[in-house]
Amino acid sequence: MRTALVTGSSRGIGRGIADMLHREGWTVIYSGTKAARPQDLEMDRDYVACDISVREDRERTICYVAKEYGRLDLLVNNAGVAPLVRTDLLEMTEESFDRVLSINLKGTMFMSQAAAKEMLRERDAGIPDWQPRIVLIGSMSAYTSSISRGEYCISKAGVGMVTKLFADRLSGEGIPVFEVRPGIIDTDMTKVVHDKYEKMIREGLLPNGRFGQVEDVARMVLACAGGLLDYSAGQVLDADGGFHLRRL
Repeated sequence: MRTALVTGSSRGIGRGIADMLHREGWTVIYSGTKAARPQDLEMDRDYVACDISVREDRERTICYVAKEYGRLDLLVNNAGVAPLVRTDLLEMTEESFDRVLSINLKGTMFMSQAAAKEMLRERDAGIPDWQPRIVLIGSMSAYTSSISRGEYCISKAGVGMVTKLFADRLSGEGIPVFEVRPGIIDTDMTKVVHDKYEKMIREGLLPNGRFGQVEDVARMVLACAGGLLDYSAGQVLDADGGFHLRRL
């Protein structure tokens, strides 16, 4: 059975990704920072608490998957946070910067590293039907300036380079690495600016003309996970309703 670990999957985009993988027949390990499993998560689905910014949590989680399931076929590096407070770039605090980058960038970097080492160990151990993949969840903020949440933009720009580095390092080892960049997705994270974004979308911000849904992101992850893009090392998929297009 193909096994997937989806970080930050207790809600939002991560939950949508994990649920879609489950429906497609994957064994999915859900993950979040809270010790208690989400109350709305079915009891037949596994859950592990993991703060990806903490080394011990990362190591314990990868070891758990290896011990309990014997294989890790897919890591979806989704866990991430927004600043606790949106504030002007000139008022950003070091504490906020450190918190966001510790989770979004450092955590993503070293969770990818830990998963890659486990995947290579499984290859050397002769795990049957060995076809692992890593998918990083970035953001259109990787190339879009938002001066009220600069730390988030910087963290996601860094994730873009993490994708390139791991794709470069691992493609020759048989581990394809991809990045999916969500745009304006209807989740709890965008709730505080929902009306602002809805107005901008009505006025033509997005060629697709609507808010993105978690399923839009999950389908792109599913394409990566299913091997459809394996010859596209480091491919970035924009789940953004066409926001990345430069239009006159």
